Amino acid sequence: MINRVLIRMKVVQLLYSYLLTRSEFNIESAPDSESSRDRQNAYALYLDLLLLLIELSGQKVQDKNPEAVARIRADKWLKDSPMARNLSADPRIRELILKGRNNVDDFNVALGPIYDTLIGSAVYQRHAKNRERSLATDVEFWNDALINVVSRVPEFTEAVRGRQEYSRSSLDMAMEMVCRTLNSYNDSHSHLAEARNDLERSLLQAHDLYMSLLQLTIDLTDLQDERLEAAKHKYLPTQQDLTPDTKFVDNRFVKALLENETLTEYREAHDISMLEDNEIAVGSLLDEILASDIYKEYMAKPVTDYKDDCELWKVLMKNVILPSDTLAEALEAKSVFWNDDLEIMGTFVLKTLKQYASSAKEGADVVLQPKYKDREDSEFGAKLFLNAVDNREKYRGYIDRFVNSNQWDSDRLAFMDIVIMITAIAELLTFDAIPVPVTINEYIEIANSYSTSRSGHFVNGVMSSIINYLKSEGILLKNIQK
Repeated sequence: MINRVLIRMKVVQLLYSYLLTRSEFNIESAPDSESSRDRQNAYALYLDLLLLLIELSGQKVQDKNPEAVARIRADKWLKDSPMARNLSADPRIRELILKGRNNVDDFNVALGPIYDTLIGSAVYQRHAKNRERSLATDVEFWNDALINVVSRVPEFTEAVRGRQEYSRSSLDMAMEMVCRTLNSYNDSHSHLAEARNDLERSLLQAHDLYMSLLQLTIDLTDLQDERLEAAKHKYLPTQQDLTPDTKFVDNRFVKALLENETLTEYREAHDISMLEDNEIAVGSLLDEILASDIYKEYMAKPVTDYKDDCELWKVLMKNVILPSDTLAEALEAKSVFWNDDLEIMGTFVLKTLKQYASSAKEGADVVLQPKYKDREDSEFGAKLFLNAVDNREKYRGYIDRFVNSNQWDSDRLAFMDIVIMITAIAELLTFDAIPVPVTINEYIEIANSYSTSRSGHFVNGVMSSIINYLKSEGILLKNIQK
């Protein structure tokens, strides 16, 4: 069963990878020194146009025209633009803003007329009526506004033509680059879809691992049966070769598992046999089993019953197979996700073996663990991931609010800690039925496992402050003591 403990770990892992590599916009690279003058001038104008759009969105770039800036920042449809926030978060754009780019002053006088023309346009009116305010809709609005409104304002045209390096060619190239940058959001959106697919795929492969570990008992038995049969046909077989003890290969639990309808159907539809892909690893595992005291004690019994057969595999799985380095190497070759999943999926395999041992009838077709417990669990991962992605800036703001206190040093804020806390906040604010202590304890454990040695304590302290703040602001409404 894919439980929420595993789902949380997967979401943190995939969110870490996604946030580390994603970029909402593809900022054009600066031309080299051998590029044409028009190309170099176009790039300079391109950067200034991006800064102009950011300023028209209410973000602080420069305050040379305070009256126009004040009106823009008071506009509820333009201020706090998702496009501007994400664009200005790019390190190259951020550096331009912080250092103060002089060329953006060219649009200083034009800023007021551009704003007045913009708010009177049909493009703006459509944007104001749009109830969905997302990065996608905001990008669409600014793309439309630049081409059909801003570029046609006389004061804008005059400001562009007044630049010493102006040429029609450089303006066309600059506009094309801005549109390309805005439209690159679609590539980023595809990156998000790919990350969601990776999350679902990794969760499905966790269930594959559960089935593969059950199938492994059959594979090991089949391999030992092949070895015993081959020994009979040696050039000079011994009496033991000719009449081997078949207690292990005749194990009743393995026969019952082989006949399990769910496993049979899954085996036919999925590649879960390690014997077919990695016979050497399965052979090494079998050698470890045959050398174990557990196997020797079992084979030494004069008579075994069904419960003995089930107990053998439960003890072998727990003490020989799951801790084996051979298994870890084989799993890594099979799936990049499986070694992280082994501990949790191993516990469900052991539960299944216990079910077989306690079944009322020998060989009963035990119900194997389902992929998910219920529909809520099946939707939990995707919902948690998307909420964390969509609100990452807001949640990071909550983190930053408390990380610079006397107790916590911002230099200790590892990126994995940030991702863990963003995910924890997403869970706190998205899933009302999950008690606060459950959420916090789960993410402290993840921090202890996946981040630095002190991360669990760090996450606990920062999250406690965040929870108190969210409750005081009426943002987090569920009872902390649930």
